[in-house]
Amino acid sequence: MRFSVFIHIGEEDVIQSEDVVAIIDCELLTSSTITDEMIRNQKKRNVVIDTSHDQAKSIVITTNFIYFSNLSVATLRKRSSLNFTLDKLEDYSDDYDE
Repeated sequence: MRFSVFIHIGEEDVIQSEDVVAIIDCELLTSSTITDEMIRNQKKRNVVIDTSHDQAKSIVITTNFIYFSNLSVATLRKRSSLNFTLDKLEDYSDDYDE
């Protein structure tokens, strides 16, 4: 049995861990014209969720959307690692009778 694992990425945004493509530091926006151009192009397609853009510390790229998160890359990595660990645990709930 496979469970969907969710990651809270700040504000009211929660995503499925299996949809995450990349988590990058917002500092990359100022140092990379390619990343900046990608964000601008995706904004035109209305797939950028920037509820915390002015306070953003990281950018979470998923299969369908790009999110600006007020959480750091390290915090999001810890949350996703925890979810990965939980996902690997076996489900014994069917072994017990109620």
